[in-house]
Amino acid sequence: MTSKKKIFVVDTNVLIHDPSSILRFQEHDVVIPIVVLEELDNIKVGMSEIARNVRQVSRLLDELVEKANGDISHGVKLPSASKDFETGHLFFHMEEARSTLPFGLSGRSSDNALLGITMDLGKSHPNRQAILVTKDINLRIKARALGILAEDYTNDQVLDDTNLLFSGAEKLAADFWETHSKNMESWKEEGRTFYRLRGPKARAWLPNQFLYINGEKADKGFEAVVRRLENDSAIIEVVKDYAAERNKVWGISARNREQNFAFNLLMDPEVDFVTLLGQAGTGKTLLTLAAALMQTLESKRYTEIIMTRMTVPVGEDIGFLPGTEEEKMGPWMGALEDNLDVLQETATQEHGAWARAATHDLLRNRIRIKSLNFMRGRTFLKKFLIIDEAQNLSPHQIKTLVTRAGPGSKIVCLGNIAQIDTPYLTETTSGLTYVVDRFKQWEHSGHITLQRGERSRLADYASEIL
Repeated sequence: MTSKKKIFVVDTNVLIHDPSSILRFQEHDVVIPIVVLEELDNIKVGMSEIARNVRQVSRLLDELVEKANGDISHGVKLPSASKDFETGHLFFHMEEARSTLPFGLSGRSSDNALLGITMDLGKSHPNRQAILVTKDINLRIKARALGILAEDYTNDQVLDDTNLLFSGAEKLAADFWETHSKNMESWKEEGRTFYRLRGPKARAWLPNQFLYINGEKADKGFEAVVRRLENDSAIIEVVKDYAAERNKVWGISARNREQNFAFNLLMDPEVDFVTLLGQAGTGKTLLTLAAALMQTLESKRYTEIIMTRMTVPVGEDIGFLPGTEEEKMGPWMGALEDNLDVLQETATQEHGAWARAATHDLLRNRIRIKSLNFMRGRTFLKKFLIIDEAQNLSPHQIKTLVTRAGPGSKIVCLGNIAQIDTPYLTETTSGLTYVVDRFKQWEHSGHITLQRGERSRLADYASEIL
């Protein structure tokens, strides 16, 4: 091992979390202890996401060893992403830990073995930092208590702080028109109002980003969406007002500005991918289902609605569920049933018994409830795909789902990154955070963060006070 470079001892959960993680340590050396290889071997069988990731790790390690022609005693040179990118070596640590751990840690667990091996490497290479990399918080605490350097694996972290996450809307200054009206152009097309604005402000906007100026009292103010960016100018369009009675979507009106922006994205045929963030009660599922029903049943833009979600239990797991795929997913789809009850009621009020029958029939025939486990290899044509609780998906899982979209399909991801139930995922590493950040530059995608709860006064008060 060469001097000055750090030595990273990688835990099993890091490899499972990101199968290509050993390629992310730049010029530093990576050590995989034998206990990690043993743990990988024990969980490689099966069709779960964990087993697939383990097999991917095994294939990568096999390729690296093959390129080294079997001589791995001096380490295996890690591949470089580019000519200017220096990489370190991969070492397999086959020896048992020699360092003596405190009495309470004397067991032969894999965690204790990792602690001992990291201590050994620190002693045998006093001029270098030996660092344990693990997603296990308790293991990091134990390591630091023993004076061992330990870090979380943060290479997959999208942002340093979720407060930096794109919100989808920007409030404009009250004097915006005075400062930007000099070279402004405006025109109408098919009843839609457009403006062309120039300047540094326009260059900083993103496609399908919403802009607004607060009005006074009864005046709603100005609300628009960025349609196109051309050189130093931006073309913006005044948004459709879905709060108005005439623009109801399946009997549902927008109750606040963000809901109106969400409806503009959900009903726009040019927007193929939508992400909606917001806490419980902000209307994510209700708005999405209303838009899906309208475009599937009335305008026939989509042939079917497919709804899926990550099945992570919050409390005790209730065990295996009987029945078909849809019946097994039934208990996880309470939000779907609740919102369809609301939509059926509004449709009944507006259109009578025919609408009630049509909504009930649609529940049976047009909405398909699918499990994430069976999504690989599928292609959805002219489907409206709703991914609920998307904050519990890893970046790899959400990529698998979004790449299922065929021609004419629309994908909507819903979630609240403050409520993550999947182990080892955080607000900054969630797949939902990942897609919001990565898709913000694309002209056929849109995002909005819903701010205000509209469920009930009790729910709103509970959200604030509890």
